[in-house]
Amino acid sequence: MTEETELPASMGTVARRELALRGFTRLEQFDGMSESALLAIHGVGPKALRILREHLESRGSALRP
Repeated sequence: MTEETELPASMGTVARRELALRGFTRLEQFDGMSESALLAIHGVGPKALRILREHLESRGSALRP
């Protein structure tokens, strides 16, 4: 991946790539975003969502259900 991103590598390559293509490269960009909107993105499944949720919660942020 050539795009500079702080998204967790454990999310998987496809999820990180597809999110970066949509301009999501920093965790704070997801604060308040809906889980259903993320799941609609190719490559973003339950595992990526769980990992993202855990990283956000550790920073005091959260996704909307």
